[in-house]
Amino acid sequence: MTSSSAPLRATRREWTGLAVLALPTLLLALDTSVLYLALPQLAADLGASGTQQLWITDIYGFLLAGFLVTMGALGDRIGRRRLLLIGAVLFGAASILAACSGSPETLIIARAVLGIAGATLMPSTLALITNMFRDPRQRTTALAVWVSCFMGGVAVGPVVGGALLENFWWGSAFLLGVPVMLLLVVVGPLLLPEYRDPAQAGPLDPLSVALSLAAILPVVHGLKDLAANGLRPEAAVAIVAGLALGAVFVRRQRVLAAPLLDLRLFAGRQVSAALTLGLLSGAVMGGVWLLINLYLQTVAELSPLHAGLWQLPAVLGMVVAGNLAPRLSRRFRPGAVITAGMALSAVGFAVLTQTPTADGLAVLIPAFVVIMIGVGVGLPLVQDLIIGAAPPERAGSASAMSETSGELGVALGVAALGSVGTAIYRSQFTLPPGVPEHLGQSAREGIVGAVITAPRLPAEIGAELLGNARAAFTSGLTTVAALSIVAFLALALVTATALRGVRSPGPAAPEQPDPIEPEPRATTMTTEQSSPVNISA
Repeated sequence: MTSSSAPLRATRREWTGLAVLALPTLLLALDTSVLYLALPQLAADLGASGTQQLWITDIYGFLLAGFLVTMGALGDRIGRRRLLLIGAVLFGAASILAACSGSPETLIIARAVLGIAGATLMPSTLALITNMFRDPRQRTTALAVWVSCFMGGVAVGPVVGGALLENFWWGSAFLLGVPVMLLLVVVGPLLLPEYRDPAQAGPLDPLSVALSLAAILPVVHGLKDLAANGLRPEAAVAIVAGLALGAVFVRRQRVLAAPLLDLRLFAGRQVSAALTLGLLSGAVMGGVWLLINLYLQTVAELSPLHAGLWQLPAVLGMVVAGNLAPRLSRRFRPGAVITAGMALSAVGFAVLTQTPTADGLAVLIPAFVVIMIGVGVGLPLVQDLIIGAAPPERAGSASAMSETSGELGVALGVAALGSVGTAIYRSQFTLPPGVPEHLGQSAREGIVGAVITAPRLPAEIGAELLGNARAAFTSGLTTVAALSIVAFLALALVTATALRGVRSPGPAAPEQPDPIEPEPRATTMTTEQSSPVNISA
């Protein structure tokens, strides 16, 4: 790579570029939550069966998680900006296809393409942030903005989706991505730098790509099946098979000269501890957020739109806390800040255990705000510990591993804590006398079944059934909150121990040609002049 003197600190153009990178991040977070709102309409319009509805919702997440590692390595080889723009075009085209789908099969194909395209966007945005913000303090701030956009999109999704679906047809939910990706394609080449690893110019190892997919997809599928159906042999076999293939994948990476995933990146205590924190805290938050959403819509009887609005204070608190994290990390060690955030979240979970069945919003919402503030303080620093410790040429792989850890964490949390909540519900729920067995079975399965069953019964019996179901579900929520206290206090202890002595998110990257200043073609990064990459998969 050619070198020239360049200021270490980012300029206005990098910060403007960050705003461009925030758009696809926000959109990817919006996409999933909006789909859940649109599912009833599109299923009725397309005549989708129950199995097809599951594929429509799940195929996106499966392929997103499965391809993250591959796309992170691909970005390091062909250029992160190039991969980002390719993914943006693919995502926009698939969004149009999804919106115009005339059959469930077409929509499933479109959702699959959206998942693959999404896998190109996430590691590319994180890796480009690493290249654009070489000053550690500025990078931490940029990552806080990135995290805030992602989490904000999750909460705003029901609000935006509800507004769209009240005024337009279900396809409008998918068209949200088109103008965002168009803007990214137009503005990205002007504001975003290009970067690739000159040492990674060889082709992707096809067997490694296949093994990464064969390891991740069964684990994600098994966790989702565990969350939906409880412990079954099929789920256990899928998880065990995925873990076994993951071990084969790791062994292969250790012997390759140009591995798909350089495992040396994660040998240090700092990165391995941060990945563990991201995985486990994501697991707890994934399960708890699922139960809070169900509480708002089934116990508090809020529409998806109003449920999203009630979550905004918590997300706003997380955004404010995330943007305070860089300042706090300048005065205190990152491990101390993350530990304090975990402890604060544990206090929020303690408040959540006191949520009553009736009029519970006065307890639940403040508790959720405290939880999210604690998470918001720590999450940008956890990301920065992973990204900042990797050399710039491997930022794509580090970003992909961070995202994969988060995806697996959420799936694990939904499966584990969702199953705990369901088990408590089933043990606490009592069926009123006079309810037919075929209806009672649905109500026993979970709170959603009870909400569907109650209107089909005589008024008094239906009201009693619904009251019993809401009390049982609230008991499950408070039990999960109590377990979350233990989990976050344990994570706080691990953080305080494992990250003791870590003083900064990582050293600044080596000097590189400033991607902001206009330069003659001859002095741009060698990434623009390197030989083409042979991509085989």
